[in-house]
Amino acid sequence: MGIIRRRDGAETVTDETQDKALELLYHTAPGRAALKLLVQPWVSALGGAVLEHPLSTVLIPPFVRHYHIDLSQYEKETYRSYNAFFTRQIRPAARPVDKTPEALISPCDAKLTVYPIAPDSTFPIKHSRYRVSDLLGCSRLARRFAGGQCLIFRLTVEDYHRYCYPDDGVKSKNRLLGSELHTVNPIALEGYNIYKRNCRSACLLNTAHFGRIAMIEVGALMVGKIVNHHGAGPVRRGQEKGMFRFGGSTVVVLLEKDAAVLDGDILQNSAEGVETAVHYGERIGTAALP
Repeated sequence: MGIIRRRDGAETVTDETQDKALELLYHTAPGRAALKLLVQPWVSALGGAVLEHPLSTVLIPPFVRHYHIDLSQYEKETYRSYNAFFTRQIRPAARPVDKTPEALISPCDAKLTVYPIAPDSTFPIKHSRYRVSDLLGCSRLARRFAGGQCLIFRLTVEDYHRYCYPDDGVKSKNRLLGSELHTVNPIALEGYNIYKRNCRSACLLNTAHFGRIAMIEVGALMVGKIVNHHGAGPVRRGQEKGMFRFGGSTVVVLLEKDAAVLDGDILQNSAEGVETAVHYGERIGTAALP
């Protein structure tokens, strides 16, 4: 159970319900045996098919009650399935995008932690250590981010599961990596090098105000698909980049050295081991490039 701090300083703790289930999966012999099956892509695809069925709409009302979802923030529609609800579109007024050119914005609703990147080093993610090369699938490319910052945006099931581009720029093609789908919950990270096993989609952005940025979307247990809308080409700040199907997921943003200065509260929270709750389109830092 970890602490999540809002931008106004208020604190909450993570939901223990999912944590207890994951403890059984990752820390018991029967759980680990079941996990070998559950992490197979076809199992996730089957789960996704069930959540696309019209009967899955019976799951929506209890989910809304349990997580106190404010549906007035979302576009009004009749959901044809649970997955249609899960990928619901938020009203633009509920997630205004900071258009200030030098503002670095959050690509999603998430719990954010920031880590410095040293040359060829590893950085901690909830009791485990991961290399930038593991995320990108390329050691040569990883060296370009030495001295920069690694931003981990952890989405949980109650979050808005669409994500956007953090700045205007030109996008590379998407590179698909990995094959197994594991949960990105912190408990799972204790025993497995999750990011090396998880399906993920990586791309580079040559941005107008922050130099070269890498964005990696990581699929998790029961996420049947990472849906990215665009191939290579020009993109805009705040433009929707894609969405996750059902489940908790993660977006990773890599910044080169001296590309941006993160807001003080986020840096302080990260130094204390506390995640910061951020929203799609809100400022989380400023450009450091001339």
